[in-house]
Amino acid sequence: MSFSHNDIAPGMRVRVTQTIQFGRSQTTTSVEGEVLRVGQQKTGSWFAHGKDDKLWLDRIELKKADGELVKFNLDKRTDVEILGESATA
Repeated sequence: MSFSHNDIAPGMRVRVTQTIQFGRSQTTTSVEGEVLRVGQQKTGSWFAHGKDDKLWLDRIELKKADGELVKFNLDKRTDVEILGESATA
């Protein structure tokens, strides 16, 4: 990841690009949208032995131009590029 949570805020326009590895192959996808939320959220994992006995993941939620909502779990294969402020901001 080439950012910190402090760099990303609701209302910003960003492009999230993720590379997903499966076997010897990989696929890359990009989504652009307005940031609705960014930060850590806990999963339903009961075996993680983390805070509140949950596994906490870095996540970002976007709203695409067509209104679709997209959530990403952020990891080392995720790049977030800041495109600017939202047109509605």
